[in-house]
Amino acid sequence: MIVDFEGTVYRWDARTDASWFFTDLPPDDSEAIREMQDPALRRGFGAVRIRVTIGDSVWMTSMFPSSAGTYTVPLKKSVRDRQGLAEGDQVQVRVELTL
Repeated sequence: MIVDFEGTVYRWDARTDASWFFTDLPPDDSEAIREMQDPALRRGFGAVRIRVTIGDSVWMTSMFPSSAGTYTVPLKKSVRDRQGLAEGDQVQVRVELTL
């Protein structure tokens, strides 16, 4: 499954000593993934392995379910720097579920 969406870059505020940034899949796409997801794709804490593309940056990571019911995608510092992304920016994201 591939999901293309526009999200907002935000900083995780649970730890003020860290600079962890994320964006969230839209609720409808998150629900579709939960409905079709093969248990073999699910990892600890409900994480799902994905390939992410933003601009010309492509990397492997896992997205996690949030308390809001969406999946949260971590944005690596190297990707944010390369793509010129900052907190509050809108970002075009492609997420592809992987094994």
